[in-house]
Amino acid sequence: MDPQPEHTPRLQDTVRLSAAGLAKVLGDLETRVLQAVWRIGEPAPARMMHEQVVREHEVALLTVITVLNKLVAKGLLTREKRNDLLHYQARYTPEEFEAMALRHVVQGVLSFGPRAVAASFVDVLAEQDPEQLKELARLLNERVTREGP
Repeated sequence: MDPQPEHTPRLQDTVRLSAAGLAKVLGDLETRVLQAVWRIGEPAPARMMHEQVVREHEVALLTVITVLNKLVAKGLLTREKRNDLLHYQARYTPEEFEAMALRHVVQGVLSFGPRAVAASFVDVLAEQDPEQLKELARLLNERVTREGP
């Protein structure tokens, strides 16, 4: 099910195909910080987020604070003051964010034209994973049957 956010988060319009996972639509450090927020799983201060990030990537606390605030501005995190400290929390689950990011990428790719994109997608899927091509055919048939002529 597609998430229905209060507002759509702001993602980059450029996609870095060589990047791994979410870094395709976010910066590398933004991705690391967002993943730390998800790992913690509850509202937490910047210092706790920094402790998570620094385990894998050496970075200054002030840099993590800057990235947290950028993620708030992009609509991916919320920020709330508790006991004189700002606490950050994810606005979306990893699955919701991934679905939104993928939808953003697909909408950008479709600007090449739906027919060209569909043909290329089918060709690549047939080369890489013929079983998934059969699954795609099943999903398309199911959608067409459900929507009607």
